[in-house]
Amino acid sequence: MDNTVELEILGLSSNSTQSGSFTLVLGESEGKRKLPIVIGMFEAQAIAIEIEKIIPNRPMTHDLFKSFSSNFEFSIDHILISDMREGVFYAKIMCKNSFKKVEIDARPSDAIAIAVRFDAPIFCANSVMSEAAIEFSEEDEKREQEASGISKSGKGKSSERGKSQEASLKDFSLDKLNQMLDKAIGNEDYEKAARLRDEINRRN
Repeated sequence: MDNTVELEILGLSSNSTQSGSFTLVLGESEGKRKLPIVIGMFEAQAIAIEIEKIIPNRPMTHDLFKSFSSNFEFSIDHILISDMREGVFYAKIMCKNSFKKVEIDARPSDAIAIAVRFDAPIFCANSVMSEAAIEFSEEDEKREQEASGISKSGKGKSSERGKSQEASLKDFSLDKLNQMLDKAIGNEDYEKAARLRDEINRRN
């Protein structure tokens, strides 16, 4: 697809600064950039259950969507993380049948929970990646592999958190924020890196 890159799910980790939320880490299928997105607990559970192929006692909302679309002979072609405004991500679910194609607006977390159930590819607009993705150098990638962190297999691990919550990011200069971002990437702290990235983008 033009002006997009394909992503894959690298892992999920709990978010220590926002109770009941998780950080979903997506990575380029052919590249080193990673896109962390903070999502809710329900959506994180929906994604994890499908990745691990756990069958719940009762169907979840995203399972109902799949049943509904299958019975009406719709399929999911792909999902697209299409935009980011004021730190909020937006997505579209691309549905199709033999007669037409339909775009449905959705939160990225819901769109991805549906994508994993249809084994549909995940794409992201280049403009969003340019603004929000965290780029890894070869050294960062090597250190990540040696540390057995989040890997291409989709298996992740929880990173160690700081002993106390940091001071408000607004108190730091832009140069300091960039230094902190580099350190967070080196430590594989995707949650912190996402917050730093968003604060840097707000100032640019």
